[in-house]
Amino acid sequence: MTTDPAAEDLREAADELAVAGQLPRFLLMYKFAIEELMTKLRILSEEFDFVHQHDPIEHITSRVKRPEAIKEKVRRRGLGGDWVSAAAALDDIAGIRVVCPFVSDVYEVARMLTAQDDVELLRTKDYITSPKPNGYRSLHLIVRIPVFLSDRVEKVKVEVQLRTIAMDFWAAVEHKLSYKYRDSVPPDFAGELAAAARTAADLDSRMAALYERIR
Repeated sequence: MTTDPAAEDLREAADELAVAGQLPRFLLMYKFAIEELMTKLRILSEEFDFVHQHDPIEHITSRVKRPEAIKEKVRRRGLGGDWVSAAAALDDIAGIRVVCPFVSDVYEVARMLTAQDDVELLRTKDYITSPKPNGYRSLHLIVRIPVFLSDRVEKVKVEVQLRTIAMDFWAAVEHKLSYKYRDSVPPDFAGELAAAARTAADLDSRMAALYERIR
């Protein structure tokens, strides 16, 4: 089994901080990684808009997973009792969501971001080309970037989700509905969700066609 040096370094740093009772500082590394990526995305957005008179990013949100949520995911996946030691196995401690006007923008932003020398692409999950069974559509990237601290450099993983406005609307409402009905899901719930996802995909296609007509 090949050992990932960056993951090992991050794990050692986490262990040291946990022993010192400084776990929030460990999570700060993920916060800093998000801020680095947010800056990159804002620069790409503004520069692309200046050159092409089209902003490929509608808005960006971010979050660092709460310690309690990390512990629960570690327990659920059977990664061991010490969630710090298992942190290297989790891809979504830090997350960024990028919402774009069109599907073409999703792939263009992903291309521009991962083309940067200090952004290492670890994995891609394309749920636009191959949607989930419930209709969920989005492009997921797991990237790793360097975070420059006062005494060292840490390479930190961040999950970047890119989707259109229509995809984001569907996902936000689906989450609320699934949470509300998780104990009593109506029989036709899954079918209606999938149908709504197809409607959102059709809307994406129609709006993209209209955009191409006026370019």
